Amino acid sequence: MFDKIKDWNEQRIIDKSGYSHSQWQAVAEDIAILNRLTESELERLFDLATLFLHDKSIKGAQDFVVTDAMKQSIALQACLPILNLGLEWYKGWSSVIVYPSSYHAKSTTTDEMGIVHEGTQHRSGEAWLRGPVILSWREVKNSGDLDGQNVVIHEFVHKLDMLNGRANGFPPMQSGMNPTEWTQIMEQGFADFQNNPKPGIDRYGATNPAEFLAVLSEVFFERSQDLNDAYPNIYQLLVDFFKQNPLQRT
Repeated sequence: MFDKIKDWNEQRIIDKSGYSHSQWQAVAEDIAILNRLTESELERLFDLATLFLHDKSIKGAQDFVVTDAMKQSIALQACLPILNLGLEWYKGWSSVIVYPSSYHAKSTTTDEMGIVHEGTQHRSGEAWLRGPVILSWREVKNSGDLDGQNVVIHEFVHKLDMLNGRANGFPPMQSGMNPTEWTQIMEQGFADFQNNPKPGIDRYGATNPAEFLAVLSEVFFERSQDLNDAYPNIYQLLVDFFKQNPLQRT
């Protein structure tokens, strides 16, 4: 009964949405990463993105005006990783903050001597545990172009990673996945990547296991063949995790 009520409520939200099908299509046409989706997958993505926008607020920082088309672009790219998982994978937080371009953020690091250093960094995005996702619109509008870099996917994969605590490259496993296998394959890949850069994969992935997962997820959706060439075992792990196989329709 609960599932029926949930399905009815979600359909009601979709039916009453202020976004038309033609508006979704127009935005999607500008995001090359979505071209591989079948018509039925694209329709499901539109519905999921509609529910996403109902569930999350997207607001501009520094008086930046976020248009409906901008919100739709963010929602479509954010929902691509959870297309076959469901919106519940983005539970526990409620907002997306959008800056017009890169922004300054305070940073704290501890060196080998245990001394804490505070400073600021230029950032194009970040995800907070139980907090918002923060994005630079300048980076968002250049995402989805099949160049292997996608700030939206990157930050929202951090959110998936955080479902069982702080981001550490070990998100909750799907049913049937082997946690030990995930750990072994990802640790081997991370160790290799730190010493052997791979074509098409951003070196930022060598920072730590959480960034490794987020960067590889960008490549998984944007340039899947590059990831499969570099780390076929990791590619298959992500196929199992996201329940999608981009290579099937590339």
